[in-house]
Amino acid sequence: MASRPQASHLPFLRFTVSLLLSGCLLLSASAGFGKSEDSAPGAVYVGTYEGVINPVTAEYFNRILTDAQEAGAAAVVLRLDTPGGLDTSMRLIIKDITASPIPVIVYVAPSGGRAASAGVFILYAAHIAAMAPGTNVGAAHPVAMGGGEMDAVMKAKVENDAAAYIKSIAEKRGRNAQWAEDAVRKSVSVTEREALSLKV
Repeated sequence: MASRPQASHLPFLRFTVSLLLSGCLLLSASAGFGKSEDSAPGAVYVGTYEGVINPVTAEYFNRILTDAQEAGAAAVVLRLDTPGGLDTSMRLIIKDITASPIPVIVYVAPSGGRAASAGVFILYAAHIAAMAPGTNVGAAHPVAMGGGEMDAVMKAKVENDAAAYIKSIAEKRGRNAQWAEDAVRKSVSVTEREALSLKV
């Protein structure tokens, strides 16, 4: 579940944010969905989520984004480590990110973490995508709930829908649409260094 990250644990991210948003305060968003008492206009809100993408995740991200917007924050950082999850919850998160009037940075961390399956879509939807050393992204092929098998027609429909969706996100953000489609259709996965060179 979500936890409260410490700024000292994010040196790379702090450096990245400082370059993008010079002079802003790095601030953690609480896992209890509440506003930080020391929040101030121009702050950068940070939320952490480790686990499967589900309705609780979507609510958590929505609350962080809402609180950040109401506080006049300069940006939101979503620190993510996920094996994937529910398509419906993923799409709610992506809708919130793409509708956000302030920049959303999705940061795959910590080292050893990943943005797999639904996490690929969320990373692609971010205004800025970042990955910690030793992380990976990919393997976004749709699977049936409960690990069951889909018939050929349904499998093709779901795969084509997912491929079209991630391509549209990639094109919106100027990211590698072909790799994104391969992540869906072929379950390809890459390290953070490969992702950078591929413009993921």
